[in-house]
Amino acid sequence: MSNQLDKQESLLRKIFNQVTDKSIQHKNLSGCDLSGIDLSGIDLSGFNLVGANLNKANLSDSILTGANLSGASLVKVKLRQAYLHEACLCEANLIDADLSRANLCGAFLWRAKLKRAKCWETSLCGADLRKADFSEALLVEASLIEANLIKTNFSNAKLSGANFVEANLNQANLTGADLAWANLIQANLFEANISGANFYNAKLTDTIMPDGTIHQPHILFFD
Repeated sequence: MSNQLDKQESLLRKIFNQVTDKSIQHKNLSGCDLSGIDLSGIDLSGFNLVGANLNKANLSDSILTGANLSGASLVKVKLRQAYLHEACLCEANLIDADLSRANLCGAFLWRAKLKRAKCWETSLCGADLRKADFSEALLVEASLIEANLIKTNFSNAKLSGANFVEANLNQANLTGADLAWANLIQANLFEANISGANFYNAKLTDTIMPDGTIHQPHILFFD
């Protein structure tokens, strides 16, 4: 175990040569330029990465539990299978990022920019995604159970097979979104914009529809 920790510390010192030892000790990398760096498999739990530049960095399989990435720039970053439970990514720039199969349950992504992001089978259960931009994003079979999606932008997003059970999609933008086979049981779609959305074979039992009515299980809803 100690050898693994020594190896990680050595690697951190090597790749973060722009910061002081004190910064690493206090887990403070705010505002640092970490663009293009390979951070795969690194434990960054609790690190302060506010305003850091992580464009095109590789964070696949990394651990970011409780890390703060508010306002960070993560354009085209790789976060495949990364563990970001309860991480803070509020207003982070994740345009074109790859978060496939990452664990973001309980994470804070308020107003995060995720346009065209790849979130295939990504876990976002209970995440705060208010006003986040997922336009044109790929969220096929993603899990958004009980997620806060108030005013979230899913325009033209691929959401087929996604799980939205008990998610709050109040005033969400779902124009042109593909929700075929999605699970929306007991989800809240009140005042959501579903113009041009595809709900083919979507599960809508007890779903609150945009007009405030409760969808009945025996009524089929197709585009």
